Amino acid sequence: MPSLIDIRRRIRSVRNTQQITKAMKMVAAAKLRKSQERVVAARPYAAILNQVLANVAGAVQGADVSHPLLERREEKRIQIVLLTADRGLAGAFNANLIKATQKFMRDNSGTTVAIECVGRKGRDFFRKRATVSGEHLGIFNKVHLSDAVSISKVVSDRYAKGETDAVYLVYNEFKSVIAQRIILKKVLPVDLPVGGPARDYIYEEPPLDLLGSLLPKYVENAIYTAILESATSEHAARMTAMDAATSNASEVIDKLTLYMNRVRQASITKEIIEVVSGAAALE
Repeated sequence: MPSLIDIRRRIRSVRNTQQITKAMKMVAAAKLRKSQERVVAARPYAAILNQVLANVAGAVQGADVSHPLLERREEKRIQIVLLTADRGLAGAFNANLIKATQKFMRDNSGTTVAIECVGRKGRDFFRKRATVSGEHLGIFNKVHLSDAVSISKVVSDRYAKGETDAVYLVYNEFKSVIAQRIILKKVLPVDLPVGGPARDYIYEEPPLDLLGSLLPKYVENAIYTAILESATSEHAARMTAMDAATSNASEVIDKLTLYMNRVRQASITKEIIEVVSGAAALE
C-alpha cells in the first residue's frame, strides 16, 4: 500500500498537469476563434473564384484550350500534398490524416507516390516510409497567402514539366469544434466545369488568356483554403483534446483523494487499535 506522502505527491503532480491542459485549452480556444473567422471570410472568395472560372470556361467551350495545368496524363506518378500539424496533443488529428494517406498509397500501389509534407508530424512519419519530395514547417503558426503561393508554384511547376501526373490534397476540413472531415481533393489537372457561361462577361482580353491566368490562381486558392481549414481544425482538435484531458485529470484527482482518505482512515484506525490493545494489556 502506498504511503500518504506518495499519494499526496501523485495528486500534486496530476493537479499540475491539469493546470497545463487547462491553459492549453484556453490558448487553443483563442486561436480557434481567430482562425475560424479567417476560414469563414475565405470561403466566399473561393466560391466566387470557382464561379468565375466556370463562366470563363463556358466562354471558351469548343475552342482549342491548351494549358500545362489542364493536360491530362495517365496517373503513374502522383504528388500528394499532406497537411498535418507541427505539434501533437491534438487527439487523432494527425493520425487520421496519416491513415488516409497510407490508404490512398495502398489503393494506388501500382504508381509512384511522392509526398509534399506541410507540417512536422507528417514529415516525421513518412520520412523513412515514403518518398518525401519537400517539407514546409511552421506554416500553421501564422498562415500567410505567400506560403500557399510558394507551395502551389512548386507542385504546379512539377506538373507542368511532366514530373508528376496528378496532384492531390489531403487535409482536414473544419466542420465544427467537435467535427473535422478528412478531404482528399484532386487539384491537378484542373477540371474545367462543363456547360455554358452563367453570366455574359465583356472581356477586355481574350477569354483564353484570362483562363490561363485564372488556373494558377485556382490552384493557389485551393491550397490556401486547405491550409486555413487545417489550421482551424488543428486548434479545434487540440481544444477538444485538452478539455477531455482536464476532465480526466479531475476524475483522477477525485479518485486519488478518496483513496488517500481511506488510507489515512485505515492508519488512524490501526493506531487507535494499537492504543486500546496496549491499554488493555496493561490492565
